[in-house]
Amino acid sequence: MLGYGETLTEQIEVKEGGGPKKPPYEFAEAKQRVSAMLANTANSLDRLPASVCPSGESVASIVLHPEYLAKSYSPAGALERLGLRTIGSRSVSVSPEKQTRKSARDSDVSTELFVAGKRSAFRSLSLSIPNWSRIHPAARHLTKLETIAAVDAESRLRQLPSEPDRLLLEVVLHASEHERDRFILAGLKFYLQELGLEWDFENVFFAGNLCFLRIHANPSEAQEVARFSFLRVLREMPRLRVGQKTLSVVYEPKRIELPIKPAVDPGIRVAILDGGMPSDSPLNRWANVRDVPGVGEPGIEYLAHGERVTSALLFGSIASATPDSPLCRVDHFRVLDKESENDPYELYEVLKRVESVLGQGGHEYVNLSIGPELPIDDNEVHAWTAVLDEHLSDGRSFMAIAAGNTGDEPSFNALKPWRVQVPSDCVNGITVGASNKSTRDGWERAAYSSIGPGRSPGIVKPDLIAFGGSDMEPFWAVDSLNPGKASALQGTSFASPLTMRSAIAVRTHFGAVLSPLAIKALLIHCTQPGTFERSEIGWGKLPDTLDEMVICPDNGVRIVYQDVISAAKYKRVHIPLPEIDAPGFAEITATFCFATQIDPEHPGSYTKSGLSVVFRPHRYKFARDDSLHPKSESFFRPGGLYANEHQLRRDAHKWETTLHRRKRKRLSSLKEPVFDIHYVARSKGGSTSSARKIRYALVLTINVPRADDLYNEVVRQYEARLAPLIPVIELPIQLDMD
Repeated sequence: MLGYGETLTEQIEVKEGGGPKKPPYEFAEAKQRVSAMLANTANSLDRLPASVCPSGESVASIVLHPEYLAKSYSPAGALERLGLRTIGSRSVSVSPEKQTRKSARDSDVSTELFVAGKRSAFRSLSLSIPNWSRIHPAARHLTKLETIAAVDAESRLRQLPSEPDRLLLEVVLHASEHERDRFILAGLKFYLQELGLEWDFENVFFAGNLCFLRIHANPSEAQEVARFSFLRVLREMPRLRVGQKTLSVVYEPKRIELPIKPAVDPGIRVAILDGGMPSDSPLNRWANVRDVPGVGEPGIEYLAHGERVTSALLFGSIASATPDSPLCRVDHFRVLDKESENDPYELYEVLKRVESVLGQGGHEYVNLSIGPELPIDDNEVHAWTAVLDEHLSDGRSFMAIAAGNTGDEPSFNALKPWRVQVPSDCVNGITVGASNKSTRDGWERAAYSSIGPGRSPGIVKPDLIAFGGSDMEPFWAVDSLNPGKASALQGTSFASPLTMRSAIAVRTHFGAVLSPLAIKALLIHCTQPGTFERSEIGWGKLPDTLDEMVICPDNGVRIVYQDVISAAKYKRVHIPLPEIDAPGFAEITATFCFATQIDPEHPGSYTKSGLSVVFRPHRYKFARDDSLHPKSESFFRPGGLYANEHQLRRDAHKWETTLHRRKRKRLSSLKEPVFDIHYVARSKGGSTSSARKIRYALVLTINVPRADDLYNEVVRQYEARLAPLIPVIELPIQLDMD
């Protein structure tokens, strides 16, 4: 495999195109529509009791016309000048009154903005708009608005049980931890006291501009709580999940003899966040077990789970009676205690412990096989997801996250059954589902493995699947309950550390020359795609062997690029395809990965960074005589993720943090091909001029079946820039076995 592909990049200038958009509503019509809707909204808000409108403020919904999805059309700045502020958003389906596009559908995806301000500001705005002229600073935004309305309290509730008993509920507020939002928490506290409800303001969790807290209420009381203006979501408090499935076929534990040698590369910093390990575990010679401050007494089942997850990372599935030495040592942080399973209050406490470990830094590789028992929701981001994504946003860490074991169980908490569990919707981590077999042939998704799609952006979830065990072939792991033996298991809890083990194998093999982000791209790049739905297996199954990732395929060459790019800039990435005197086709496989900051209160605009990638296959072919750059064609085309891409936002593809596709073209149509990448940035769904640089990694494989000497040709032609990645340690191992 060749490295240093970033030497084949250059910054370029691209002239931004596009003229003014023809609005669906004429200015006079827009004034009349918006003024009338605002008047109705003001009437609804005025009828609310003062106790649900802290400091006289309330929240309304503004739905943008579907033709105004791009960040440059955001009206947030204009609203702020008018006394209103955008506090959140989500994607919605809307049927607009008028459309200008000939290809428009009856129903389309758009953005719903949550807008806060004094109730008097909504009334004043409805009265002033009829007097606006076209030169008013906010006039151009009127034609972008499809609907304005007060937020219906019922829309804030998420399928609560019908039993009359009081429940522990999770409250999500539009509120940050900044001083400016203290009045919202104070207002909610007063309102709950007025309703005679119990509350827990001692344990409040903030993620971005969202606040998470807990209350006790029955379903009828929850209806009243949902009237509070700054409430975003009210749902039953999820419990903690620890992902191991019971085998329906019983396998006797088998005898094993663990090695006595130290880890191959003890310098790699790896963390497991789980339930701890028994004090007499034979794995303790390779694991430092640490209790995170604040954790209580250990739970027996959690200790067993933590030990098995650690075994999976150190040894994979133990097929041999004498497994090889592990690749690395492990810091195992115990974040679970015996209260974690039965006490729903523990969910936030566990997250605080997880956050405290991540906040220390120092671990490039982290495994998480636990999380809330809650499937992801398209329109809401949970605190677990937001906290992890923020810690991973600099691209310096690799976190493997178990997708969950609900694939064979119906779910009533998400729009789609059997969906991946929180925090598997992290866009900066790698979410791992489970396959039923360890071998290359005959595998499929394990029945229990939770399925996608994820939220958009982050639509491909799980990212990949790895062997997790099944009734036909269990996953074997060390078990202190059976000293000297391995037990038969199954679950995504073990597929996740197995994927981590693959990442560490690449890191051990090449040393620090490849970043965690590049290794993530390499794992996804080399997945076996199979013939299954993407919602089941993501990009595919984890490769069986290290060779499949680090050695170029026959008649092919693989190159790794690691680089940074600034917001609003363009880079040209040259694809090293030399002149080849051969007939037939070339296949180009490309995988881009980048890390990004996030906006958790804006699920539809969750990622603050995006890469717009254009493929230019032939240097001397232009669309027009006056074109500055060669003609482009689709590579990472919209519609390439899921068949129901039409249900996604039309601008969603560029905001995905992973792009992966292979394309086959005639050699005669390729001449010095390039990718032009453009870093687009946004904040709170709108444009921003203060975005930080982002790291990205690209793994590129070029395969020409009729070119026997392609690798050597590339090495010779680009010897001053590209160079083979030299192994630091040879690892002749299968990754999913011993």
